[in-house]
Amino acid sequence: MNNVIIVDDHPIVREGFKKLNDSEKDLKVIGTAESSSEAAELIPKELPDIAMVDLSLKDRSGIELIKDLQAICPDVKILVVSLHDEEVYAERALKAGAKGFIMKAEAVDDIINAVKKVLNGEMYLSRAMQSRLIEKLAKGKINQQEDSVDILSDREFEVFQLIGRGLDSKSIAKKMQLSVKTVETYKSHIKIKLELSNSIELIQRAVEWKMEHKIA
Repeated sequence: MNNVIIVDDHPIVREGFKKLNDSEKDLKVIGTAESSSEAAELIPKELPDIAMVDLSLKDRSGIELIKDLQAICPDVKILVVSLHDEEVYAERALKAGAKGFIMKAEAVDDIINAVKKVLNGEMYLSRAMQSRLIEKLAKGKINQQEDSVDILSDREFEVFQLIGRGLDSKSIAKKMQLSVKTVETYKSHIKIKLELSNSIELIQRAVEWKMEHKIA
């Protein structure tokens, strides 16, 4: 029997994934968490075989949670199950330590297949994402115009997304549990990396990126 913990901030999703896993004879959900802090306490305590983790959590980014879990309990396999576009987030999730990424919109059978592949020690990505990563490796260098935000660190990328959602530095600091000064430092780094002259250009770029990728 493989033990599963589900981390998602939506009660209906947690319940749905619980029923989905418990319907399989070799899977058992032993706990759920709605926030990063709750998950960071529950998972090291219960040490499940796999944790299904969303990227949008109430208190912190799922990417940061994955990094923490890799440091605390590296034997726990992590599968990201998210609404976020895999083309934008899958590679970051894998670099953070996840063993797979699947979007919530995929068929139920595909989600279970992803869980079982990760449990078997395999990496899981959709065929389209596998092809994209292989093509990226083959080229050896990404197209800077298309994927320039890839050069941002995970923290910088999170700040960039929140700017695109219309949040000011104070609101971003509160959401990310950082000081306003730290957020301003991240903004400065982003402007340098994306070759933006000022804060107005940064806001415009972040909003445009959000619209292009249909990020909620």
